[in-house]
Amino acid sequence: MTSYPKSVSLRVVPSLNADSPIPLYRQLATVLLARIRDGEYPLGSKIPSEPELSRRFGIGRPTVRQATDLLIRRRCIERRRGSGTFVVEPPEQVELLSLAGTMASFEKTGLDVRTTLVKRARRLRVARDDPENPFAGREAWFVSRLSRFEKTPVLLESLWLDVELFPGLGRISLAGRSLSRLADEHYHLRPESAEQNFRVTAVGESNGSLLDLAADAPVLLVKRRIHFANATDAVFSELLCRTDRLVFSQTLGGFPDA
Repeated sequence: MTSYPKSVSLRVVPSLNADSPIPLYRQLATVLLARIRDGEYPLGSKIPSEPELSRRFGIGRPTVRQATDLLIRRRCIERRRGSGTFVVEPPEQVELLSLAGTMASFEKTGLDVRTTLVKRARRLRVARDDPENPFAGREAWFVSRLSRFEKTPVLLESLWLDVELFPGLGRISLAGRSLSRLADEHYHLRPESAEQNFRVTAVGESNGSLLDLAADAPVLLVKRRIHFANATDAVFSELLCRTDRLVFSQTLGGFPDA
């Protein structure tokens, strides 16, 4: 009888980048969270011990403990005395940073809204021409996105983000990506509250060309400040909304302590 060698399954352990501006414990938490969401660590399963994770990733146990503590605070895992650390059902989340938050009522009805980047994330010093912008006169990340419904532009969104809370943002692709999910999964940040005001304004020439409107056409302008734990005014956004094409609504909610 012919004898065949047993197959061996090799799994690549992702390395952590010590040169990244993102702390190692956050990088490890991101890896563990991805494995939970991919089903490698399913609900109710036990994740590797801190000594095992320390050995696999070549980092100290205090760093591993920081990562697991972070996921425990986020209610993704829990420690059971004498048994280990297990995956638990996370609480439901409400998106505040993305189009899903701004247009939640439309997504629930299955409307196909597509978002593309007008300007990718870049650092800039914000001019002092808007007293409502908390980043006026200081450096911030800036991102601009345009959303279309049935090929018609309906929403132009401009965002300013805190450079210290979002290190390395310019190296991350934001095309078609939810900013709230990015903040959650990559930086382990969750918005706790938001303030916003509404007014009607003329769209202007440059924004009108993006929204396919005349410069004097009226649009709904929404200005929003988003706050994280121990970081107020972490994100400021301006939304120009074409109410001739869609009725805009929004539900804002809070999160448990992150």
